[in-house]
Formats: sequence, structure tokens, C-alpha cells
Amino acid sequence: MALDLAALRAHFPSLASGLAFFDGPGGTQTPRPVADAVAAAMTAPLSNRGTVSRSELNAERAVADFRAAYADLLNMPANGVVHGRSATQLTYDFSRHLAKGWNPGDEIVLSRLDHDANVRPWIQAAERAGVTVRWIEIDPETMELDLASYERALTSRVRLVAVTAASNVLGTKPPVRRIADRAHEAGALVYVDGVHYAAHHLVDVPALGADLFVCSPYKFLGPHCGVLTAAPEFLETLRPDKLLPSSDAVPERFEFGTLPYEILAGATAAVDFLAALDPGTGTSRRERLTRSLESVHTHELALRTRLQEGLESLGDAVTLHSKAPDRTPTLLMTLEDRDAHEAQVHLAARDVVAPAGSFYAHEPFAALKLRDPALRAGLAPYNSSEDVDRFLDGLASFV
Repeated sequence: MALDLAALRAHFPSLASGLAFFDGPGGTQTPRPVADAVAAAMTAPLSNRGTVSRSELNAERAVADFRAAYADLLNMPANGVVHGRSATQLTYDFSRHLAKGWNPGDEIVLSRLDHDANVRPWIQAAERAGVTVRWIEIDPETMELDLASYERALTSRVRLVAVTAASNVLGTKPPVRRIADRAHEAGALVYVDGVHYAAHHLVDVPALGADLFVCSPYKFLGPHCGVLTAAPEFLETLRPDKLLPSSDAVPERFEFGTLPYEILAGATAAVDFLAALDPGTGTSRRERLTRSLESVHTHELALRTRLQEGLESLGDAVTLHSKAPDRTPTLLMTLEDRDAHEAQVHLAARDVVAPAGSFYAHEPFAALKLRDPALRAGLAPYNSSEDVDRFLDGLASFV
């Protein structure tokens, strides 16, 4: 199993700029087949969905293909796949849908490790419903979730546990299945933010134990949108506010207004592109995705090791905060007596794109007392060892 990196990189027009991109956790570069799919959908005959004209059928096909692609990517039924503008929008929507069944005295459990998109919507919904918020804390020594604090937070009154599958700043991957099993024993639903996780691993939602799972195609080579999945029979139990004439079928009842068919086509193309990276002999798209994403993981792990060893060689000038044993190829660092934004500017002058900030990770930064801004280097499938060396050389010249 191996990636043909030169062939892979040739699909990305933006790489011809000479830039080395380490901002994948905020959104990856776009391969030409994805952009072509968007353009083809927009320039073909296209109307609102229907069953009569060719333009109506093109719209229907874009929706059906999108649901089938994300069913394969996430190992879920196609009629359990919901499109949204972003993971944040979907989480806000479903926080309101679920909170309709909450009552004063109920509780929810959130994680200090999470991006604010899987924190603030739940806090705000809980405040409106008179529901208590409890927390899973972070162990500052390991950068992993403190599961003892989870056990203390989990009571028979908990209605929902929301947790990330991977931290967008530290890369830490919590034991989601263990967390989900305990939540289910307590009678709670489990909402998993898979935005960062899905960019680096093949997702199996049933294996994770998630009742609801959300991800963002633009984090793994697709266009800007969000995807939520849940069992169709569970979605049938939720009654969102909606326009009276709009479809009440699942999953359409959760998709408000006309769908962006061109974005759906691009998101489908992203899944097909991933499946073709190292397809081997797999016959189904799921089998091809399994093999390809295993190869991506191997490639990114080698680059992460090279990057980490290079950072460690800089000594006390760089403090690396990403240190959980099980994590993605994303490294968060602070610089001794130096401003990370200045490092970003220094690297950018050398055509290395590595952002500085707190990246909407309000709770991790507050809980760990991390300096804001911090510098984040996140790897993507198109990164090369030369990219890593350019980052390290640029940072060494800065510190």
C-alpha cells in the first residue's frame, strides 16, 4: 500500500504556486476533479429537483449521488445522510431539534477538548431549556481526556454526551467508543464531532458508537459544506421546525431551502478522489476507501514523525503541546519568548503557510492555559517531506 505522491500532487493546481501548505486542519486545497465536478453541475442543464425534465433529473442525481457517497465514506445508510452549510450550522440545528425534548433538571456532558462548534451550541441550548452542563476535563500531562472526570459527570439525568473524535488543535483522539458505551449505559445520546478525524481516518460511525456524527468535506479535499449522519429511524423521531410545503421525508426534513447541487457534486467527487488514491483490487467504493485511507494514514504518520523530530531538535525554543499517543498529524506549538503570529509572517515570506491562533478551540486553550496565538502545523495527503523540511528550516531561522 503506497501513495503515488507525485501523481497525487499533480491534481492540485494550487500547488503549482510553490506554497507549502500546513493549514489543512482549517481546510485543504482542492483537486481539479472536485472543481471540475462543481463546474460541470453548474453548467449542465439544472433545475430544482423533479422527475420530468433532464435538468430536474440532474438535480435529483446530484442529491442521490451525494447521499450514496457519504453513506460509503461513513458506513451509514444513504437516507441517514443530511447536508448542511457547515458542521457548525448542523450542530446548531440539531442542538435545537434535540433540546425540544429536554426539561429542567436534565443534564448534558461536554468535552474541554472540543472545537467551540461542539460546545457553544449545546451550552446555549441547555441555557434555554434549564439544563445543567457537566464537563469531561483534559489531563494536562497527556493532553488526553480525563475519563475519571467523565465518570463523575455521567449521571442518570444526562441526556446527551458531545465529544470530538479528534482535537483540531492537539490532534488527540479520545476513546470515542468507550465514551459512547458508557453514555448509552446511562441512557444518553452521543453526538460526535468528526470534522478533524474524518480528514485523516476512514470513519465507521456504528463502530464509534455515535448516534449522530458530523464532518466537513472541505477538510478532506471537498467543497465548503457539512454532513451529518444518523440512523434514519432515529431521525424519524425528530421534528424540526420547517416550512409547511417542504418535504417531511427523512433526511430532507432537515435540509432547509434549495440544496446547492453543485456543492453536492463536488463533495461526491471528493469521496471518489479519496477512493482512487490507492484503490488496489477493491471492488466496492467502501473497500477502495479503506485501502486508500490506510495509505494516507501511513504517509501522514511518516511526515508527522519527521516534523516532530525536527521540532524537538530546536530544543527549548519550541514547546510542542501535541503529545497524546493516539493523535492525528496535527502539531500545536508555542515559541519561547516569541509571538506565533510573527512566526506565521516569517514562514509566509518563505512560501510556507502555517497559521497562528487559537482556531476556535476556546475550551482547550482556556483549560490548558495555552498562549494565544499558538502555531499549528497540520498535514494533508498532498504534503511532502520537502514541505516538512521547508517548514523546519523556516521555523529554525525564526527562532
